[in-house]
Amino acid sequence: MSSIGPFSFSVDEYRRRLSMVQEVMRARQLDWAILDEPETMGWLSGYAVGENLWRACLVPAVGDPFLLIRKLDVAPARAKSWLQDIVAFSDWEEPVSVLAAALRSRGAHARIGVDFQSHSFTRQRQALLERALPQSSFCDLERAVWDARRCKSNEEVEHLRVAASLLDRAVLKVADAIRPDASQRDVGAVAAAEYYRLGFDDGFVGYVTAGSDWDCLHTSMSDEPIGNGALVHVELLPKLKGYSVRIMRTVAVGRATEDQKSTYSALCALQDEQFRAMRPGAVAADVDAIVRQGVLSAGLRPDYENITGYTLGFSAPSSQRVSDLYRSFLPTATWLLEKGMVFHMYTSARGLAVSETVLVTESGAERLTRTPRKIFETGVKA
Repeated sequence: MSSIGPFSFSVDEYRRRLSMVQEVMRARQLDWAILDEPETMGWLSGYAVGENLWRACLVPAVGDPFLLIRKLDVAPARAKSWLQDIVAFSDWEEPVSVLAAALRSRGAHARIGVDFQSHSFTRQRQALLERALPQSSFCDLERAVWDARRCKSNEEVEHLRVAASLLDRAVLKVADAIRPDASQRDVGAVAAAEYYRLGFDDGFVGYVTAGSDWDCLHTSMSDEPIGNGALVHVELLPKLKGYSVRIMRTVAVGRATEDQKSTYSALCALQDEQFRAMRPGAVAADVDAIVRQGVLSAGLRPDYENITGYTLGFSAPSSQRVSDLYRSFLPTATWLLEKGMVFHMYTSARGLAVSETVLVTESGAERLTRTPRKIFETGVKA
């Protein structure tokens, strides 16, 4: 594993992240920032937890942050977070009132930043804070902390490399478990067991589904036998100490047809061209168009209504978001690629899908997942 000491990363790495957040705060003339989304809270502090009750990481303009959490969660937070300043509340206390008191005791001033798009920062909580801190104003961070996460550090890249190599092992195990008499749920159970064996986090396994077109990728698992001749979509989404790596492969139950093999090769070739274009300075819409227009021009799909890739990195253990779509590849995306960005790039057509976890480098996208790019066939000798 790439963890350092008791934490997932070195304290220097977490301090690097803190400096980035405080730079955002200086630019906006903020005295404090409230990070209450599990993605940003966990990325900065090393600890994130679901929202049974409100919780947050509080960042001052100068100095170290503190955590606001339930007393029930103090012990696991101390084990996982480099931050040891913790303000805890009993389950019958109002967290907003506890936070307001903590800020007053630390000399909180007028300008407090919070992401107004946060699912956790409700109108009710904002009203409670405004009443509790009448001398303060609340300013929108406008996803600036999400933006600060866009490029991965050397420690993060190394961690993702380890996770991707483990994922390659998991997907081969899952492909081997697919057979006509197995159900999709049976195969999903193999994936879950392999996650635990390899050291991945608890959480959502991903998708093991049989379908016939690009829009069948996210259907629910069935308890019925898969049957002969099916195409099984395998999309594995494990996390290693909060960091998500992803891969898609297709498994044919029996032999794949020549048309299926030809389609899959075409998808892979277009994606390989896309990977070569993923250099620093490239416009996301131009990168997206390589696969999108290529698939449409080849007649592999009548339309292409989904994105061709999205951000990977820290993904909270409990969140309303299954995927991080802050940076997505779509026809209207004007943002530029940068060295150190990591994405899940995918394409699909005719019940077939392929995807990789990739890192943007000076020479194009480097595949972190290295599983062979082919249709796997069950019961067929290589």
